Amino acid sequence: MLKKMKDLVVQEEGQGLVEYGLIIGLVAVGCILALTTLKGSISTLLSGIKFTE
Repeated sequence: MLKKMKDLVVQEEGQGLVEYGLIIGLVAVGCILALTTLKGSISTLLSGIKFTE
């Protein structure tokens, strides 16, 4: 009976999924910040590429 009550208080089943979600969220925010910061450099670099036929 005591074990069942303890299991109700301490549930760790969804903990891994939440951690992965937080990691993915942080990576997404990092990518957005990097692209926002480097948008001028990326634009200059891509406009300097010329395609020759």
